[in-house]
Order: sequence, then structure tokens, then C-alpha cells
Amino acid sequence: MYICRNMKDAFLLLRPLQWFKNAFVFAPLFFSNNLLNKEYFIQTLWTFLAFCFVSSSIYCFNDIHDVESDRLHPKKRLRPIAAGKVSIWEGYFIMVLCLIASLLLVSLSHSVNMPILYALLIGYWGMNIAYCVQLKQHAILDVAIIAVGFVIRVLIGGFTTDIFVSGWLSLMTFLLALFLAFAKRKDDYRIYELTGTMPRKSIAGYNAQFIDLSVTIVGTITMVCYIIYTMNEGVIERFGSPYVYLTNFWVLAGLLRYLQNMLVYHRSGSPTKVLVKDRFIQCCIAGWILSYFAIIYL
Repeated sequence: MYICRNMKDAFLLLRPLQWFKNAFVFAPLFFSNNLLNKEYFIQTLWTFLAFCFVSSSIYCFNDIHDVESDRLHPKKRLRPIAAGKVSIWEGYFIMVLCLIASLLLVSLSHSVNMPILYALLIGYWGMNIAYCVQLKQHAILDVAIIAVGFVIRVLIGGFTTDIFVSGWLSLMTFLLALFLAFAKRKDDYRIYELTGTMPRKSIAGYNAQFIDLSVTIVGTITMVCYIIYTMNEGVIERFGSPYVYLTNFWVLAGLLRYLQNMLVYHRSGSPTKVLVKDRFIQCCIAGWILSYFAIIYL
């Protein structure tokens, strides 16, 4: 019984719910009209799995490094290491195991850009280890690094199949991730206001007004850039359809719903959990994906 419980806790340490974020590696495949290409899809699938394990390796290190502060947090205290269900040494073992698994999995993609894939994986891992140790303590820099991490996901997906990643795709990924990261800081600051305990040191560089203004600015820039993108003649010509602009509805509805969750319902703690629980946002994402699928593939 103890072994089964320990295995369950070890699995929870990997934060499998967060693996949804790594779906961004499929973005170049999707937008290049190659999603149904079996060879490219399998290659990207291996990279996706590799990114899942490298991100889990980072989560393990983060939970080890922040174990004391996590025990003071109303939600993070339930994490396996903070709750004492997985030991520090077990955490380090799982961290190393995940990193090795990631490097082995990405090799199965047999990409022509294998050295670049290894460099991006190791670079992503190193950047996030530095983030856990020091960089996340600095306001603005902390959310910027999160956004860069999503851009790396898109880039590694492109390099896996040697598909060119446009500046538009990189920019929109960065802006959307930045928007979500600032929204999460709203939840962190709310916890600080209620308990007097800082969930992270970077909160000292934020206040409610600054976060609300930042979310508004980034959200506005994201929407404006996306509208310009959908009306761009080059984009219309590449997709062979004048109806790309119709996808604006889903993006605007999704952004407004997320703002409502943050400002009205106070549910901006975890973007992944919001995605899993919020039917309205799920419908917006599904509608957006299906719209593009119809435009590109039908």
C-alpha cells in the first residue's frame, strides 16, 4: 500500500496536468498544413514527450528548492515534497531520471536538426533552473522568462520537422504567455494581501494596480496584433482563405472570459486549471482550433 501511495505521489510530483502546455510544440505543424503528415506528426510527438519530461524535471527541482516556502502556502503545501510524501533525495532522483528520459525521447524524433533540439532542451532546462534559484525573484523578469519558455516550445516544434516558424507565431505565443503569466501574478498578490505571506519574492515588485494595468496592456496588444495578423495579405495568401479574420471572435471571447475569471471570480491562479475547469474557455479554444482546421485543411 505504501509503495502504491508513494508511486502516486511521485507521479503527482511530475505535475502531469501541466503537460498540456507542451502542446505548443505542435503549432508549427498545425499552421504549416502538415498536421496530417504521419512522419512529421510522429517526430513532433516524440519532441512533445521529451518536453513533458524536461519540464517535469524542472518541477521536481522547483519543489525541492522551494520546499520551505511551499509549506507556508495555502495550496502549495499540498505538493508531494512539501507535504513530506516524497523525500528530497527521491525528488532529486526523479529529476535526473526525467532529464535523461527527455534526452532519450527527443533522439527518437530522428530530426535533421538534432543538435539544435538538444541545445534548446538543455537551454530551456538551464534557463528554468536559474529561474527557480534566482531569476523568479525579480518582478517582470519572472513573467518574461515564462513567456520565452513558450516561444522555445514553438521553436523546438519547428526545428523537429525543419518547418519555418514565422515571426507572427513567435510573437503571438510570447504575448499570450505573458498575458497569462501576469494574470497568475494577480492570484499570487491576492494571497499576499490575505495572508501577509509572499508566495514568491517577486511579489514585492508588484501591486494590484500594476498587475491589472499590465494585464490590460498586454491583453490589448495581443488582441490588436492578432487582428493585424488575420488581416495581413501574406497570411491570407498563405492560408488561401479570406476568412482568417473570423477567428478573432474566439480570441476576443477567450481573453474577455479570462479577464472575467481574474477580476470578477478571482480564478487566475493556474492557467492550466482554468483551462481544465472553464467550459467557456474550452469552447473558445475548440472553436478557434476547428476554425483554423477548416480554413487550412478543408
